[in-house]
Parts: sequence; structure tokens; C-alpha cells
Amino acid sequence: MYGNGYLLLYSPSTLYMRSFFKRTALLLTILLVVWCFIAPSCMTFRKADAEMKQKFQASGIELKTGFQLVEGRTLHYALTGSDSLPTLYFVHGTPGSWDAFESYLSDSSLLKKYRMVSIDRPGFGYSDFGKACNLREQSDIISPLFKKLGNAKPSYIIGHSMGGPMIVKLAADNPGVFSAMVILAGSEDPAAEKKEKWRPILFKTPLNLLIPGALRPSNEELWYLKKDLVDLKQDFPKVKCPVYILHGQKDQLVPVSNAEYARKSLINASKVDIHYFPNENHFIPWTQFAFIQKLLLNLDSSSYRMDSE
Repeated sequence: MYGNGYLLLYSPSTLYMRSFFKRTALLLTILLVVWCFIAPSCMTFRKADAEMKQKFQASGIELKTGFQLVEGRTLHYALTGSDSLPTLYFVHGTPGSWDAFESYLSDSSLLKKYRMVSIDRPGFGYSDFGKACNLREQSDIISPLFKKLGNAKPSYIIGHSMGGPMIVKLAADNPGVFSAMVILAGSEDPAAEKKEKWRPILFKTPLNLLIPGALRPSNEELWYLKKDLVDLKQDFPKVKCPVYILHGQKDQLVPVSNAEYARKSLINASKVDIHYFPNENHFIPWTQFAFIQKLLLNLDSSSYRMDSE
């Protein structure tokens, strides 16, 4: 096409489309850069100590928080109850932080009987947020806390989801420390883990910048978990204390087969008691609070059985 002596290489509609795509690409680039900056602060699954202390204080409960430095890594935890009482240690899943067990640390019945400590696992909460590590490394960081807080009273440990294999590792690495342990929807069976070969692509490439908050260390440690669970096989026989296993039969995140795997693996535990919730999913620490509360109140009773509920 000719006009005014010039060859029109592009029609007006073509020029408009080129301009539109350029503007769109620029906008998407800007949004991508902005997201990379704000992603770390999104979905952190943690609350500030000052905020939580004020919340507990409104209920007449003193919440204490603390930090412990272990080989250059920082471990953060929260504590309620008298130091003269036996201790319940709580270990959250992935992602998460200590306040996953807020309702337990503030429960009046439990406070009459226990001092309660909830831990930010390494990489989460305020324990070097974002720096994921495997179960062995996490145990190395967490274990010194039990010596620091030891008061010559019985100690018990409770773990949910990935906190399940974590407390098996902690019990194996700290023989004689725990008088009983409670596994809530724990993921211990390596055969039940999906292959998920895409996970390393996320945390070993720049794509990691796109993952928000606590999902970054969660994605990484879930990849480590596949090997961790194979290695954990040698730790199950080291557990000697009574073990209580609770699992929802409709759990879509951690298959219920994990419960039976754990039972068969705990060959030297003095007792293994399993309870299945027929209509529950993965979130039993909150949906079955009353059941779990009663179990915790009876951990010092060797004759207590969950099936009697």
C-alpha cells in the first residue's frame, strides 16, 4: 500500500497490537519484580511475640518467648505455665509456627498440670525464617532446648504432620528425655510419599523467588523429607517410651497408612496406642481438641487407652 509517496509497512491495527503487547509485557515485568519483593512477607504463618503476649495476657495467662543460639542457628519458642510442672513440648507441621498450638498453651485444664512449650521449627516462625534444613539438622538445633528447660519433671512431646517424624527423630536423639509421645496425623512412611520431582526446580532455581513466605522452606524440607524418612527407619527402634498415634481416616494430605507404618516400626516402644477418627481429615489438632486434651491430661497414666473414649 502506498500513501503520500511512502510504503506503509504496518497497518494501524498492527501498530496498535505491537504497542499493546509492549505495554502488557512491561506491566507484567513490573508486577513480577514487585511480587519478588513482597512474596517473602506473604503467608509467613507467624505472629509477632508482642501481639501474642498481649492476646494471652487478655485471658490472664503469661506467655513467655525465648531464643536459643545453636551452632549459628536461632531457635525460637513460646512457653506458658509454671516451671515446677511437667512439660509438654509441641512441634508443628509444614508450613507453620508455634502458634499452631495456641489453644493448647492457653487451655486452663492443661495449665493446671503442665508447663507447655511450643517450638518454631528451624526455618519457620522466628527460627531463622526461610532457612530450611533436614530432620537431622533440625534435631541438632532443637535438642539442646530440652537440656536448657529441663526441670527434673517428666516431659512429653507432641508432633503434628511433619512434626510426627520430627518428634520420632528427637526422641531417638534424646533417649530417656520423654515419658511419652503423641503423633498427630504424622507423615512417617517413605512409601506413602509422592515422587514430586518438580520440588527441586522451585527451590534450586530463580523460581524460588516467586514462592510466598513460609511456603519456600516448606517446599524445600518436603523434598528433604523423602530421604529423611528412609533414614528415619533406624531411629524408630530407639524409641522406648509409650507412643500414642492419632489419624483421620479421611486425611488427604498424609495418608492414613502412615499410622500403621509407625506402629510396626516402633518395635521397642513400651506401648503403641492408635486411634482413628472415621470422619476427620488432616487437621485433628483443632477439630479434635477435646479428645486430644483428655489424652494429654492422662499421659502419666500407664493404663489409659484412647479406645476407651
